[in-house]
Amino acid sequence: MSTLAPIIKPEDLIRINQDKEIVLIDASAGSKARYDEQHLTGALFADINEDLANIGDFAKGGRHPLPDVKQFAQVLQKFGITKNTHVIVYDDKNAGNAAARLWWMLRSIGHEKVQVIDGGFQAAIKAGFPTTNQTETPKSAGKYTISSWSLPLSDINEVEDVAKHQEYMVIDVRDANRYAGLTEPIDTIAGHIPGAVNIPFTENLNEEGRFLSPDVLKEKYTAALATVKPENVIVHCGSGITACHTLLAMDYAGLTIPKLYVGSWSEWSRNNKKMILKS
Repeated sequence: MSTLAPIIKPEDLIRINQDKEIVLIDASAGSKARYDEQHLTGALFADINEDLANIGDFAKGGRHPLPDVKQFAQVLQKFGITKNTHVIVYDDKNAGNAAARLWWMLRSIGHEKVQVIDGGFQAAIKAGFPTTNQTETPKSAGKYTISSWSLPLSDINEVEDVAKHQEYMVIDVRDANRYAGLTEPIDTIAGHIPGAVNIPFTENLNEEGRFLSPDVLKEKYTAALATVKPENVIVHCGSGITACHTLLAMDYAGLTIPKLYVGSWSEWSRNNKKMILKS
């Protein structure tokens, strides 16, 4: 766990915003038009498809596979991020799904100074953070050297091998109806991976879309994972974005960050694997 809390309250952001080491990133998925119309003053836009993924064949890595580390290093240089930069991320969904993906990517390359705004764009505005529609200019920065992703990852083969073993737990964080195969708004097949358990990411939040307290989250996940070792937990979603929200919540709770299965249902459902199509 980082010594810096992974969640920052909007009020605390306002207090430290003049720190020269801060780089503010808007990672709102598919919302470039909204960003151009209004964003937090100083925030740079990270495109979830171009900056946070390397999209290709959905059957080989899902809808949002990770870019290689060299590509991600170029993204960080583009945003003026160095190893000493305090990166603060938000998106325009209260839950902070896309922001959590960038948080995970930064933490996975060893960047400790990264936080997600609790409540996102709307909460920051409500707290009084200024907004603008002006073009933002990134700081200049040299090359950010990255060797590999260091947080644990899983893949389609491991998930297939362990999903039904009692000593492992594969967590599907999509909403209950998608898990049950009752609806599928994005991928071609509705259902879930056999053996996966459903713990929707929305359960990490209160009624206002803010994260539950670290103590409450710790109690929740300690109970849910009581029968398995931390290294035997794999988390997935539809395409490796929303799963990061649960990884963020668990880190906020002071727990070990589990494995991320980036390909998730979008990859699994395109590879003739066994599926629970309706439950």
